[in-house]
Amino acid sequence: MLEILLDATVRAGTPILFATLGAIINERAGIINLGIEGLMLIGALSGFAATLASGSLLLGVIAAFCASFAAGSIHALICVQLRGNQIVSGLALTMFGVGVTALFGRGVVGQTIDGFERHAVPLFSQLPLVGKAFFNQDWLIYLSFFLVLLIWFFFYHSRWGLELRTIGENPAAADACGIPVNLYRFLAVAVGSGVVGIGGAYLSLAYTPMWIENMSAGRGWIAVALVIFASWSSVRALFGAYLFGGITAMQLRFQAMGTTVSAHILQMLPYVFTIVVLVISTRRLQKGASQQPGNLGLPYDREDRK
Repeated sequence: MLEILLDATVRAGTPILFATLGAIINERAGIINLGIEGLMLIGALSGFAATLASGSLLLGVIAAFCASFAAGSIHALICVQLRGNQIVSGLALTMFGVGVTALFGRGVVGQTIDGFERHAVPLFSQLPLVGKAFFNQDWLIYLSFFLVLLIWFFFYHSRWGLELRTIGENPAAADACGIPVNLYRFLAVAVGSGVVGIGGAYLSLAYTPMWIENMSAGRGWIAVALVIFASWSSVRALFGAYLFGGITAMQLRFQAMGTTVSAHILQMLPYVFTIVVLVISTRRLQKGASQQPGNLGLPYDREDRK
């Protein structure tokens, strides 16, 4: 029972993990992105459509990354180059994603594909309790493990990561050191958006290998809250995403067991937990215990340097 629940937790938490990692890359550069929900939908539809047309899951993942990369580039153009309002641009991106996927996804609603299959890691998959949950999964889940470590290494053990963190903290100081602030910010937003798109592709290519309108079901908003909860750390994001995944898995398990609690109340649990997380995170911010980038949400103009 516990092994099955843990396995369901990992699978339910993976799309949130990809979305959170992408949002962390955005915000480490100082750019808020509230378009995560829309980017997940764009990734889900483009990945599904590409796989349906080509029969290749790999092409589906690449298409999801590229489509979300392109959509995120619009947000980057508005926020970095034109110094527009990041909140408004992000909300517009979400509405754009919801609308455009509903429009172009009508023709493939209900169609199915052969999604990603599980691949057991020799020896490790036989471990008690955690073996099946972590070492007998599909390639996208293994990719999420790799990305957590890669992003952690990038930010804390590479020169480019240090420069990007500096831009998020103090872009004027980074500019004075010769770091191309706008280029770094643009690439961070675009690449982070692409990673979010892979989270959407996980929904349509692995979790439920089909396209359903608005299938992200609010996971993008959960990821936005989870970035704060994880203190902009990829490793903490892993645990946070599985925490949300565990709540989702439990409410599905309760429904399968025929509990007398209303299904609507059970479906509310992840979002209620999101509100609780935001309250806790806000308290931490007020106490100065957060690692929020110092220049988060603020546009940078070289002419404004003091």
